[in-house]
Amino acid sequence: MQTMLILIARLAGLAGVALCVVAFVVRLTGTWTIGSVQVGSALQAGMAGMLLGCLAYCAALAERPRG
Repeated sequence: MQTMLILIARLAGLAGVALCVVAFVVRLTGTWTIGSVQVGSALQAGMAGMLLGCLAYCAALAERPRG
């Protein structure tokens, strides 16, 4: 279970960071949409991915055996 939580944390965190970077770069070019998705929505989705990664990592730390 702990290995799966850490894998989810890493994948969600990386996907979130990648989506935030893409949204940031697209916004710097002066564009407000990526396809049919607004840049602000993509940025929020990236932040949600990073939050999921943080929560999964915290859950993995809580599941760790003590001692």
